[in-house]
Amino acid sequence: MLSPTTLESAAALLAMLRERGLTVATAESCTGGLVSAALTAVPGSSDCVLGGLVTYSNDMKMRHLGVPAEVLSSVGAVSDACARQMALGTTEATGAALGISTTGIAGPGGGSAEKPVGLVYIGVARQGGEARVERHVFPGDRAAIRAATVEVALRMAMKLARPV
Repeated sequence: MLSPTTLESAAALLAMLRERGLTVATAESCTGGLVSAALTAVPGSSDCVLGGLVTYSNDMKMRHLGVPAEVLSSVGAVSDACARQMALGTTEATGAALGISTTGIAGPGGGSAEKPVGLVYIGVARQGGEARVERHVFPGDRAAIRAATVEVALRMAMKLARPV
């Protein structure tokens, strides 16, 4: 279930994109489409949302988003480099002005000392190359980690979508 705050964030982002004539697309791993769900829950979202990819496997990340195999073998899918390329690859694959990516360990298993449950990298990129990635370690269960990831992803996209 999407919280009212998340829906407000999604609506605010879409209003800014609409005002600026920009589009958005997503590439999600740990959130499994929740960022897209938040965006498309807003009436009129089709003005700005081009679509989204759930790239849960490494093969999908490589094939559809251009994540290099070397990135996945050296630093892994849960990394700054992977989130960056996922966001950039989203703009390239879809033609969207803005790409949002999420990759992380939502749990309850799968964590390690180096990469604990709750570790998430969120990427946002503009078409043409500017990309920002944030690293977060969110507390809570799987649902809480995924919800926090969606909220932060929408706020990051809002910052990058602002006029310079």
